[in-house]
Amino acid sequence: MSEKTELSRQQQKSKATKEKIFQAAKVILKKKGYEELSIKNICEEAGVSNGSFYHHFKTKDDLLSYYIEEQPNINPDILELPVNAAEAKDAIIRVYLNYVAYCKELGVEFMAGYYDTKNQALNVAIRTERPYPIVTVQHYVEKAMEAGTLRLTEGIEEFTTDIRMIVIGNVFEWCLRNGEVDFEGNMTRSLGRYLESVLL
Repeated sequence: MSEKTELSRQQQKSKATKEKIFQAAKVILKKKGYEELSIKNICEEAGVSNGSFYHHFKTKDDLLSYYIEEQPNINPDILELPVNAAEAKDAIIRVYLNYVAYCKELGVEFMAGYYDTKNQALNVAIRTERPYPIVTVQHYVEKAMEAGTLRLTEGIEEFTTDIRMIVIGNVFEWCLRNGEVDFEGNMTRSLGRYLESVLL
């Protein structure tokens, strides 16, 4: 048996275990809420050992963040350098509409559990890795500013903080209303108005 085939099987097994752990976390979040989302409960629900959990994830919040940050990549073509602020606004909104689609795929229960004040993975003061969409947007805007095709009316840190707060607000509203809101429309409108005020 070739090493490549063996590695592929090992990777498949690892992926299946990760998925089993994640599905167990989703079940617990849906039935009992974030308070009951302990590693012990996740392992029992998934039928895996604690060692297996820690082989894949550092903490339960790391588990939740993994699925948030591993969202499908957006089409890189829409993130080519913008020629003006309107083009940049459109590209940034598309990044977050991709995020909206991924939130919907994960489901209200999961997202409501993730966006919990106890989840320290959301605390940018102590988290060294930031979620994928804001990193993508920050790099995109910085490249456009370096190229001279875009300017901001505020600093990049304020800009990314504002976007993060707008996005969290939209996700929270969607969760609070149990998915019965125009998630895409609200995200497009609120982000669009903000971007119009800061992109030059």
